[in-house]
Amino acid sequence: MASVISHAVAALAIGAAFYKPGFPKRAWVLGATCSMLPDLDVIGFHFDVHYGDFWGHRGFTHSLLFAAVLALSLTAIAFRANNPYDRRILWLYFFLATASHGLLDAMTNGGLGVAFFSPFDARRYFLPWRPILVSPIGVTRFFSFRGLAILRSEIYWAWLPAMLLASSAFLLRRVHTTQSE
Repeated sequence: MASVISHAVAALAIGAAFYKPGFPKRAWVLGATCSMLPDLDVIGFHFDVHYGDFWGHRGFTHSLLFAAVLALSLTAIAFRANNPYDRRILWLYFFLATASHGLLDAMTNGGLGVAFFSPFDARRYFLPWRPILVSPIGVTRFFSFRGLAILRSEIYWAWLPAMLLASSAFLLRRVHTTQSE
């Protein structure tokens, strides 16, 4: 898996692509939370849930269906119908923030892959290109020399593209605003 830090960085960059005046401040926090939530499946290790099981690590909680249901639930609960910001945009942001978790994990060099299409297809997938070093499960193992190598890898393959996405969204919005005036 990629680290929770990189998942949040990706979600914030995705949020920058959806930003416009009136974008709810809490949506940033909720988007970052959505991006980290799929890793709650690691709790299963304490209950003898095997890695490759439906509820195992990188299983259902990493699927596109889970991302869609989480985004729908969060949008319905946190943003009522009278919210001035378009709830469809918020749903799409939360969906992409959650789905980005599986995408980053599928770019790592370890694990069993990601069950993108669970529950309809139990197969686990990796992307053909896997440059991100897999992050260990557990905080204590992350803060080590190996953790520094992982962060270097994630800065290059996750944070820099995220900054490019956010910067591009900002520049495009600025150009569009300038042309509209």
